[in-house]
Amino acid sequence: MLSVVAPAYNEADALPAFLSRLLDVLEEVGGDWELVLVDDGSRDGTWQEIERAARDEPRIRGIRLSRNFGHQLALTAGMSVARGDAVITLDSDLQHPPEAIPALLGAARKGYDVVYAVRSPQDAAGWWKRFTARVFYAMLNRLSSLELPEGAADYRLMSRRVVDVLVEMPERHRFLRGLTRWAGFEQSFIEYHRGRRETGETKYTLRRMVLFAWDAVVSFSSFPLRVASVVGACVSLLGWLYLVYVLVEKVAGRTVQGWTSVTAAVLVLGGAQLVFLGILGQYVGRMYDDVKRRPLFLIAEDTRDS
Repeated sequence: MLSVVAPAYNEADALPAFLSRLLDVLEEVGGDWELVLVDDGSRDGTWQEIERAARDEPRIRGIRLSRNFGHQLALTAGMSVARGDAVITLDSDLQHPPEAIPALLGAARKGYDVVYAVRSPQDAAGWWKRFTARVFYAMLNRLSSLELPEGAADYRLMSRRVVDVLVEMPERHRFLRGLTRWAGFEQSFIEYHRGRRETGETKYTLRRMVLFAWDAVVSFSSFPLRVASVVGACVSLLGWLYLVYVLVEKVAGRTVQGWTSVTAAVLVLGGAQLVFLGILGQYVGRMYDDVKRRPLFLIAEDTRDS
């Protein structure tokens, strides 16, 4: 069986077109399949659209999360209920074209456990989006050992054993494309041309993109801690050098009354300490979230139960 998992957050307008194109592709591919649609706490008519689709097509299953848990946890929720021997994840806004699914399946038949759908150079995104994505992947690959292909998002095919590994991982701050790469096994990629969003607005604002990038770096690299240690050592060295200078000036009787230098030293050292404590706090906070062992997500409704 092939399972397709698609999260949706306020995508009521896009779902009919998405389902039409996706179901056409799945029927063309043939074989046994299921579609898992995950409503990630939408505030529009997304869940009603999912319920309607599930009534019309028994191979569609809809699950509704109790609130908005975020894109990565919505994908995890869908994978946790998917029953297929292979699972394809993609977004429901049609920027991940369903027409690339046959190419994913073709690559998987060659023995690959993971096949990424990578954006082609003719990506419909603007130059700023392409530039920031290029910088992000270059930085992440430099700071970690993931070696993610540039342009690889959450459109991919995974074998059953890879999905089982991802679902069992208890991490709350999840960067699934990195976790998939970390899992190993045989991996490959195909190219696709991402189209423009037909309806609605992107859910990834600049703020969300920055936080997502930070999650990726902190999840797979201790580089920020190493930077904090090096900079802290340099600032400490400068402080000791300044202390020697002050003592020499004191012995020579050339001290000048004033507080400018002292204030500058206190501000520099205090600011550096606060920054480093903030970086350390990010790691400690993630450990605290994971230690609490709360569920990663809560399912409020399931069309299989109705």
